[in-house]
Amino acid sequence: MKILCHFAWFLVVAGLSALGADVRFQIPPTNDGLPGAGPIRRYDWFQKLWTDKRTGWSKQVERDQGAVVFLGDSITQGWGDNLNGAFPGLKAANRGISGDTTRGVLIRLKEDVLALNPAAIVLLIGTNDLEEGADPETIAGNLKLILDAVKAYNPKLPVILCQVFPSSSTKKRPAAQIKRINELYAAAVKGNPQVILLETWPLFATPEGDAREAEFPDLLHPNQAGYAKWAAALRPLLSSLGFLELADDSFTPEPGFVSLFNGRDLTGWGYRVTPEADIKSAENWRRNDSNAPPWPIITTPVKFDGAPQSSDGRYVAQRGRIVVTTPPEGRRIQQLWTTQEFPGNFILKLEFRATPNADSGVFIRQPQLQCRDYPLAGPYKNLKQYRPQDWNELVVAVTNGVAYCTCNGEVLEAAFKVPATGPIGLEGDRGQMEYRRIRLQPIP
Repeated sequence: MKILCHFAWFLVVAGLSALGADVRFQIPPTNDGLPGAGPIRRYDWFQKLWTDKRTGWSKQVERDQGAVVFLGDSITQGWGDNLNGAFPGLKAANRGISGDTTRGVLIRLKEDVLALNPAAIVLLIGTNDLEEGADPETIAGNLKLILDAVKAYNPKLPVILCQVFPSSSTKKRPAAQIKRINELYAAAVKGNPQVILLETWPLFATPEGDAREAEFPDLLHPNQAGYAKWAAALRPLLSSLGFLELADDSFTPEPGFVSLFNGRDLTGWGYRVTPEADIKSAENWRRNDSNAPPWPIITTPVKFDGAPQSSDGRYVAQRGRIVVTTPPEGRRIQQLWTTQEFPGNFILKLEFRATPNADSGVFIRQPQLQCRDYPLAGPYKNLKQYRPQDWNELVVAVTNGVAYCTCNGEVLEAAFKVPATGPIGLEGDRGQMEYRRIRLQPIP
């Protein structure tokens, strides 16, 4: 049967060649010899769409050179060729094909994506594999092959890997299986500095783990509101990679305030010796939890005066922002401190922007005020004025050893006790966090 099938395919190829069609963009009749594992769709509508899309793209290779490539299935395709104008100024190429699977993406990766010499890849794929009966392990195995191929092409090519979006068991995409895929995706990219994992599942999931009808009317495809949330989640990463928001921040502090960050480099900031209490906490954490995140111990103070980034690249000065980058390990506890200490009373103001579920913190002399993507990461989940994946203002007024802390005017902590003196610090933990306009005013 296979011989007959391949013979039939040979006849089809011969006919297509005679008509001038490129057989590279046709789906082979069987999976024999194809890379990866699991399903490749062969419905008539899908084969036509696959061929039409890929044939059309082959004529745009020169035009799309150096683009940021959005790669995936119908969710990506549905965003449109210009991504609905979500990223002004970004050269983007949409390479989503409705109905595609991880194995399908693997097969077409070279011609559709790598041939463009892309500046970066935004990847969302895996949901259709579930509908076709693939198990999460097979899906994650194909993802590894995709990332291996990208690494072989260019180990420095950035990849933003989006978690598979929630859907519904009514769509043959139950929450438990999607969560398992995302767990395996995280494990597959752990320690890989080429890949930034974006937590898009909690961004969209209900408490039960399904998609919200307000953003996914058919429980599978996002509507305009869903795409807007996805765009907002991607924007900080595309910015830190150097594709968006290329102008320097021109902010000038109010009279009486002094900038703690010059906007160009990490002058005035550094790593302090890790306190004994933190060392013990890290040891206890590792002892009790085999999955405890790395917590680098600093034994000698380090100053980053004049440096555009910290020695390990975790903190980066970029166009008026201090970017706390997403750790390749998924989580890594680190602390950047001012080299100056601040006694007495003062008002500290800054703005921060967090990717979905990001976890960071601002140290007020020593105690940490949690600074996170509050709606998802907590602890202040009920803020009315918080702007997800956008800039938010944090104000901390310290009076006689007690800090009054607000976010966009809403109270976070009314009586946050702090020591008599100490530095200001920024923590890194999970996700990407950005800080800007960091300024302080002493109060008599």
